[in-house]
Amino acid sequence: MNVELLINVCEYETRVALVGDGLLQELHLSRAGSASITGNVYLGVVQRVIPGMQAAFIDIGLERPGFLHARDIARQRGANAEEDGSAAPDIRKFLQAGERVLVQVNKDPISSKGARLSTDLAIASRYTVLMPFSEHIGISQRIEEDTERERLRSAIEELRAELGIGKGFIARTAAEGVGRDQLAADLRFLERLWERLLERRVRSAPPACIYEELPLHIRMVRDVVSPEVERIIIDDAGTFRRVQEFVSEFLPEFESRLHLHDEAAPLFSRYGVEEEIQRALKREVPLKCGGSIVIEQTEAMTTVDVNTGAYLGSHDLEETVFRTNMEAAQCIPRQLRLRNLGGIVVIDFIDMLEEAHKREVMRVLEKSCDADSARIRIEGFSSLGLVQMSRKRTSDSLVRQMCEPCERCEGRGVVKSAVSTCGEILRSVALHARKTQAPDASEYVIRAAECVVDRLLDEDAAHLERLSRSVGRTVRLQVEPCYLPGQYDLVLVQSARG
Repeated sequence: MNVELLINVCEYETRVALVGDGLLQELHLSRAGSASITGNVYLGVVQRVIPGMQAAFIDIGLERPGFLHARDIARQRGANAEEDGSAAPDIRKFLQAGERVLVQVNKDPISSKGARLSTDLAIASRYTVLMPFSEHIGISQRIEEDTERERLRSAIEELRAELGIGKGFIARTAAEGVGRDQLAADLRFLERLWERLLERRVRSAPPACIYEELPLHIRMVRDVVSPEVERIIIDDAGTFRRVQEFVSEFLPEFESRLHLHDEAAPLFSRYGVEEEIQRALKREVPLKCGGSIVIEQTEAMTTVDVNTGAYLGSHDLEETVFRTNMEAAQCIPRQLRLRNLGGIVVIDFIDMLEEAHKREVMRVLEKSCDADSARIRIEGFSSLGLVQMSRKRTSDSLVRQMCEPCERCEGRGVVKSAVSTCGEILRSVALHARKTQAPDASEYVIRAAECVVDRLLDEDAAHLERLSRSVGRTVRLQVEPCYLPGQYDLVLVQSARG
């Protein structure tokens, strides 16, 4: 795959796009005053311990306290080893209100929820991740060769002994094929970083941030750049110099792949990223075959519906359905990754009769998920023909980062029709007339949207006339240009003729 990393920088926003084979694969945003805090380490204070939830709320200096569950406390591992494993130990054994605690943000605050925290810290560098409260050595699951996994494990064990570092490490995917000297430099860097972090903990008064992750553009270069990435293109000279310094120190072999974008056309427009972003905000995603997928994000889960649409196929119905599902299976993982959709995802593929077709669709779906760095779990077709999967994310989805609920529909995505509103108005007038003893010389004034008034004067004119005679009062209509079909005012006023 031809991969490019595009970095667009302006004073109020930084955007990083990962483009593969000309298609936008990932988009990351960082805005002034609202950057991601995932990975940051805080010295916090326990506000409340909730035994019923086996959780605690930690003040880390943000608008809302962070949430720390018992299973995310590093010390719990030792406690579990001593117990029979049937139940989690009481969180009150570990935390008390007012206690200082060192925590790391695992998930940004989302909607009304505070940040998700853990005491099991993990500090990342280019090739390894330091786990200061563990002695475990782990290897990225994306490194598949047994010989390479064993080489990395042995190298890290030997280096730990030589450097006197009694802490745990995880070899990242980027460590594959990396020499011993580079690994040693990584381990020394992380050990020095941890020592400085401990010094800041002693000097700081909680709540305080004592370790901050790298800014978005540097973090993406650190985490994403691999031999597959052919070019890193940046459109800001100052950011280009900072990235160049980082690459020169930590990734010198990629210096020649850095490019400063100085064309008249904006970087994202030049590579078609702006159009891709706009498409990623829509519900429907067209497929090349003529079919489509429809993505709906709810509070609890994301649903994906596959439709044949205009695709009629050239053989039988089963073949048409199979081809549409195959293309959807390739498209869906990219859309989940691009839109940063997480949690439970339910996919409603078009029903297939042949088991071989179902197996092939699952194989393509799983293979298409391999490029995603997020942790994904996929289950096969259920008895209802649905595929359920889960995808871990650490920040808001793209739609929630870039959009807000519509003021007109209040986030529902629909507004009440003019027909329904007219019926509601007629019922309201009749009900009010029955309940209210009003002077004879009075009339009703209805203020509503133009489409509602038009209907009351046209299709529902006979109903309105009968209602007026029934209540014994004139009903006058008034257009309010700013009203939606579902909005109206009913006012009883003294008639001018009275």
